[in-house]
Amino acid sequence: MIWLSETEKERYRRQLMLQGYTMEHQKRLKSATALIAGIGGLGGTAAVYLAVAGIGRMVFVHSGNLTLSNMNRQILMRHDWIGRSRVIQAKRTIEEINPDVEVEIFDERFSKANIDGFLEGVQIALSARPNFQERRVLNEACIKKGIPMIEAAMNGMEGYLFNVIPDRTPCLDCVFPDDNPEWEELGFPVLGAVSGLLGCIMSIEAVKILTGYGKPLLSQMLMFNTIDMEFRKVNIHRDGNCKICSNKK
Repeated sequence: MIWLSETEKERYRRQLMLQGYTMEHQKRLKSATALIAGIGGLGGTAAVYLAVAGIGRMVFVHSGNLTLSNMNRQILMRHDWIGRSRVIQAKRTIEEINPDVEVEIFDERFSKANIDGFLEGVQIALSARPNFQERRVLNEACIKKGIPMIEAAMNGMEGYLFNVIPDRTPCLDCVFPDDNPEWEELGFPVLGAVSGLLGCIMSIEAVKILTGYGKPLLSQMLMFNTIDMEFRKVNIHRDGNCKICSNKK
């Protein structure tokens, strides 16, 4: 049975004041596990706000060591940690922010061979890897396991986000077919605040999906360009011939 300590009740008191948000919603969040697929500018920010909202457990998967060029956007990191594993520092930062959140870490990339292990016990996945190859691996595994996924990416001053709910909404491959050009992993510009903005929105959608509070995006993509602060939603559709999520696969 999930219960909240007096410390937790006080920690989350202000969000429990939200209209329609109840202790039951908070308990659902505490009982949930989220996979954060990439703890860079997007995933790291999302992780912070899931932690302070009171999620029970997070799994961080991100390969490689911290570099100086990461520091304009990766808010879980510290300058004195440059040259060392990002996931270790990410775990330490989250535990300093909210010691009630459990964090499991993997300094690895996603592949079809290891993805099932990362998704064990997970209720939602946040897709924030800097390449489509790993995103597609995660998308396919989430569809097969019936796990909701939040897909988001940014480039320069722009970004997009949509939710993948198995059997209900388009998946990543419906929206971006296999012949979509791949982006160069470290070849796109990043303003840290833009990735942070998108990471915050990812965390909001995750809270809504996990708790049942509010109305998450369904079969719509949020697109924005912060150069002129244009935000819009566009409809997206399932591909009846999608090799990942259609009944014809």
